[in-house]
Amino acid sequence: MPLKIAPATQSKFTKLGIHTPFDLVLHLPLRYEDETRITRIADLKPGESAQVEGEIIHSEVMYRPRRSLVCQLQDDSGILYLRFLNFYPSQQKQLAVGKRIRALGEPRMGFFGDEMVHPKCRVAGESVPLKQALTPVYPTTAGLPQATLTKHIHAALNELPLDDTLPQKILQRLHLPEFAASVRLLHQPPPDIDEDALLERAHPAWMRIKFDELLAQQLSMRVHYRERSRRVAPGLAAHNRLTDALLQDLPFALTGAQKKVWHEISTDLARPHPMQRLLQGDVGSGKTVVAALAALQAIENGYQVAFMAPTEILAEQHYLKLRDWLVPLGITPVWLSGSLKKKDKTAAAERIAQGDTMLAIGTHALFQNSVEFHKLGLVIVDEQHKFGVQQRLALRGKGAEPHQLMMSATPIPRTLAMSYYADLDVSVIDELPPGRTPIVTKLVSDARREEVFERVRAACLEGRQAYWVCPLIDESEALQLQTALETFATLTQIFPDLRIGLAHGKLSSTEKAETMAAFKAGELQLLVATTVIEVGVDVPNASLMVIDHAERMGLAQLHQLRGRVGRGAAESLCVLLFQQPLSELARARLKIIFENTDGFEIAQQDLRLRGPGELLGARQSGVPMLRFADLAEDDKLLDKARDIADEMLRDFPQEAQAHLQRWMANEPDYLRT
Repeated sequence: MPLKIAPATQSKFTKLGIHTPFDLVLHLPLRYEDETRITRIADLKPGESAQVEGEIIHSEVMYRPRRSLVCQLQDDSGILYLRFLNFYPSQQKQLAVGKRIRALGEPRMGFFGDEMVHPKCRVAGESVPLKQALTPVYPTTAGLPQATLTKHIHAALNELPLDDTLPQKILQRLHLPEFAASVRLLHQPPPDIDEDALLERAHPAWMRIKFDELLAQQLSMRVHYRERSRRVAPGLAAHNRLTDALLQDLPFALTGAQKKVWHEISTDLARPHPMQRLLQGDVGSGKTVVAALAALQAIENGYQVAFMAPTEILAEQHYLKLRDWLVPLGITPVWLSGSLKKKDKTAAAERIAQGDTMLAIGTHALFQNSVEFHKLGLVIVDEQHKFGVQQRLALRGKGAEPHQLMMSATPIPRTLAMSYYADLDVSVIDELPPGRTPIVTKLVSDARREEVFERVRAACLEGRQAYWVCPLIDESEALQLQTALETFATLTQIFPDLRIGLAHGKLSSTEKAETMAAFKAGELQLLVATTVIEVGVDVPNASLMVIDHAERMGLAQLHQLRGRVGRGAAESLCVLLFQQPLSELARARLKIIFENTDGFEIAQQDLRLRGPGELLGARQSGVPMLRFADLAEDDKLLDKARDIADEMLRDFPQEAQAHLQRWMANEPDYLRT
């Protein structure tokens, strides 16, 4: 650090993410206070922060309605009350009658007249000049005053080299200011600056900082991508024996989009470098069959495949579907999950370890220490964002250097993919299979619940099937289960003439499988379920879904649930049943899901509503989040950063290394996954 820092202060810096002297330079203000000018008391505007100067003409401690120090400050235009609810004897002395002070705060109408509550006060006089720059207010933590932060930041700005890491020709082409000038301006902006541009982070100095941050992220991703391409993995050539046999047996033909992504994956698998590809496809676009083809290409080369999904219902759906497709080709997959009996787990693990099975499908159980693969060549992870970094690494570690195919039915907005998934190759299935009918979405207030009951009864008596999804209760799985049981009991009373089933997370694997099989076979007309049916459930005859308390759910979840219907030829309906009053966020979410059926558009709007953190899921635990750039707002800067990253690595490798060192010095090697 540039100054001698006490250990207690250093520990507080660490809480703020300040580990090196340069971190102080990048610890930028949240906002600014204007202490460069004096406003007359008569000219104060309610709610607008301002600085006044005058003499204390009255000061007393009052005890009603609560103990507070109340002072009257007078200038040549009027009187302003200053009120302090927490104060010290030293403050009372500073604010004694006759003292001349400056007070900075937001005026408002008080009991006695215009007042400032807890203004920032300092002694005034001819010997105390006004400040020449706006006063920064920094993010801080308990016990770390602004004065201490400011002192250390100024020392860092004065003592550290702030050389530019961008070549001059790139700076000129992008019309960006120099780095040193930008950070100095942001820490000490002149009084005549456009304050709105500063606060909205639209000032050229902010553009430079945001660009540098995005560039560092892009450079880091590129470097790791290149390192991966130097690692050696088994080349799994396309022999087309098993893959062609599956394509001939399927009762449907691949869509153009499926053929395109399958070609990309097949080509990657044949290379002697580890594939790391993300397969994106909206709900129902047919990712599983592409995954099956990838598995067969690995198996044709004598390598095992691990196929992992985050929930038992989803993993089991994959297992049943792949078993039906692959057993006729002479391949019997093995099923492994946490709920299996010990002897069944042991038997499955032995088959995997001895190479008796070429395909293992399951949940988190696949990467436990007790599971060893004989010859693992490909890892397939569905809904990959629901697994943590360490979990994915643990599964990959079961093989020497296996290829990886990650799948997601939660579409990732373009800017998010460019920023946080740029280390992966991305394939997108952007076409739904033929014969799918659009899903009609209706927003219905809880006051019209009786009408919804009638709609459900009519659909079931016409030979269709329906889902009733119970409300999401984040705080408690037990409460969610209780709600599901209560909903099941209520609907059983309302529909004595219907065959109703219940699916929730606490059922055993066998019970869940039996319930889902009965629903798929048409033995059940109505399925009451928690969000366990969010992904992987495929029942073409189910054409109606009711989502109870839809306002409690996120956009991605609503879109996933809605995708459980519309899988057959009949027109499908999704009823979003909501309870008044709605929060602003819930209202915005329901409006988006009502107006959009395209998953990518919904994801883009979700990014604007929530920011990238939640959309990234567990991946964020291994990826440094952006501090300054905003992916929803700064997409043009991201495009430029992506192009410049390639140019710098090619033409200016030393500057690229210096830039990475400046911005990523504290980050772990988060891109191994």
